[in-house]
Amino acid sequence: MPYGWDADWEAEFARHAEQGLLPGRVVRVDRGLCDVVTPAGTVRADTEFVVPRDPMKVVCTGDWVAVDPEGSDPRYVRTLLPRRTAFVRSTSSKRSEGQVLATNIDYAVICVSLAVELDLGRIERFLALAMSCSTGEALLHESALSREPGAQPVVVLTKADLVPEAATLGHLVQDVETSAPGVPVLAVSSATGAGLDVLEAVLAGGTAVLLGQSGAGKSTLANALLGEDVMDVRATRDMDGKGRHTTTTRNLLALPGGGVLIDTPGLRGVGLWDAASGVGQVFSEIEEFAADCRFQDCAHVAEPGCAVLTALDSGELPERRLESYRKLLRENQRIVAKTDARVRAEIRRDWKRKGAEGRAAMEAKRGRW
Repeated sequence: MPYGWDADWEAEFARHAEQGLLPGRVVRVDRGLCDVVTPAGTVRADTEFVVPRDPMKVVCTGDWVAVDPEGSDPRYVRTLLPRRTAFVRSTSSKRSEGQVLATNIDYAVICVSLAVELDLGRIERFLALAMSCSTGEALLHESALSREPGAQPVVVLTKADLVPEAATLGHLVQDVETSAPGVPVLAVSSATGAGLDVLEAVLAGGTAVLLGQSGAGKSTLANALLGEDVMDVRATRDMDGKGRHTTTTRNLLALPGGGVLIDTPGLRGVGLWDAASGVGQVFSEIEEFAADCRFQDCAHVAEPGCAVLTALDSGELPERRLESYRKLLRENQRIVAKTDARVRAEIRRDWKRKGAEGRAAMEAKRGRW
């Protein structure tokens, strides 16, 4: 069976096969029903028997499942196989919940439009989430499958045909590479086909999820990779390059050159979800500087012997990078604190310490000490 089925999945499914169930991969979810591709073809199945209390464990595009055999009416998804990886973001609500966008992915393709000015901070945010997925923080089950290598982030600069000067395009790629250490950065054009062959070669044989804002060119890129107009495409606004949500559901599609693709709706908000290690990887140079700080718990604000601040003063570390690093760490800490009492206690202690230091500084300034 295509769609990413392999010997490990077969071994994981063996006990379900003994019960007469069929293996399948979810290609689309819609209001409690899902389309599942199986060895017998694509079937429509109800998810009633796998509706959990935990929203992180709902059936999602990319999941491998066990479904009823042919002849069953209606057909049901009976169980979810353990996920290898999951791309998760925090919800826009005030509740401590995550939203699973795609599962069992090998490549997290972050699409960034060159039709508008680059937002490096947003790219770093997407990368932090993608790298957290790849380290296994987003896994929802424990199994032998969770030891598999995770998702590889790839940044794709779309609409490269709008930057005709090769030198300018090269500088833009370099800027993104600086903000994405160790991550492949590709400039492509769905209109001319430039760079698509390289991207196709990278994605062949795996499962890729397309991520990015509305107007980033995800659906157009998906059509170019698929070789046909499968996804609906609408024009972006000239004033800001933003598009309308042409993709409203997550769809899993087979690529002609091998591999599968999950196209997602445009994301207006990209909230972090348990992404501490991802932030550390995106800002690996800051983590390396921090290892040389005098104090192990250095906050890199005003501490003596801070190697991060030294790098900032010398110009080795751009101020924008440090500010982005601080912002994402603070945000991630707030998200984790919603569900972790220990982290909440640490935050309260830190607030008290800073308050005491502030009062002491004011007293000293007034000449009382």
